[in-house]
Amino acid sequence: MPELKVTDRQWTVTAGANLLDALNQAGVPVPYSCRAGSCHACLVQCVSGDVRDSRPDALSPAQRDQGWRLACQCQVTEDVQIHTFDPQRDGQAAEVVAVDWLGADVLRLRITPERPLRYRAGQHLVLWAGDVARPYSLASLPGEDRFLEFHLDCREPGQFISAARQLKAGDPIRLGELRGGALHYDPDWHDKPLWLLASGTGLAPLFGILREALRQQHQGAIRLIHVARDACGHYLAKPLQALAAKHPNLSVEWIIGAEAPAALAQLRLTSRQTQALVCGHPERVEAFAKRLYLAGLPRNQLLADVFLTRENGAG
Repeated sequence: MPELKVTDRQWTVTAGANLLDALNQAGVPVPYSCRAGSCHACLVQCVSGDVRDSRPDALSPAQRDQGWRLACQCQVTEDVQIHTFDPQRDGQAAEVVAVDWLGADVLRLRITPERPLRYRAGQHLVLWAGDVARPYSLASLPGEDRFLEFHLDCREPGQFISAARQLKAGDPIRLGELRGGALHYDPDWHDKPLWLLASGTGLAPLFGILREALRQQHQGAIRLIHVARDACGHYLAKPLQALAAKHPNLSVEWIIGAEAPAALAQLRLTSRQTQALVCGHPERVEAFAKRLYLAGLPRNQLLADVFLTRENGAG
């Protein structure tokens, strides 16, 4: 059976074992979110040996030549030595500037990095609180917000959530690498209808992307739909209502979870040029996508990002 080595540790794993699982089960902290090769949170480097990669197209040729792999997409088939991210050595220092609650379940975390961070709306960033890590989508808008903003769903317990609940303004925090993510705003969509469909804190990246579209003076109609467990879950209602009042081409709709199937069944496209971005829990994303396809949306006009609730057990 193949041997897996990380720094001064070495152990035997079953041939064909998933690399991400093999690392985390052995107590090596590798964060992850989508497990689909989109968020890039689980990036590791093969120092010697290699792994079987089911998504070689997910990274650039230059990254692959340097040995970088997405652990969630790889199987261990031979002896391999892995370099993992060390937040103290490889991470960037940052400071918490505000922690507050947006409703009962969503914790808003605002931080300022030690050095300016160049990013685009919709990207992911891995946050490290001590030796516990988790990737989150940015809700902030580059160039306008003076901080990085994240919306943390605290309904499910987890090590990072427990650590985040204890944070306060002035506390240090470490940042991992910035990841691409599947969601973004393309200026070529300028005149096209733009649909943004989110469930839960899947609204976070779409909040940034919406503001990016408005900043670029998007001319097509923009329709934002947010599905939440109950009315209290529509945690960005006030700022979104303010944006809708200011921009006539923006409409915002709120749907309660139990009403979602019937509400989504009523969706009708006004144009086959519509561009759709969906984000949230896997079941909600699947429901959004299925309804949009049935309504006639071409598959290449839908971008999706999935949020998993299970946390990495780092630390």
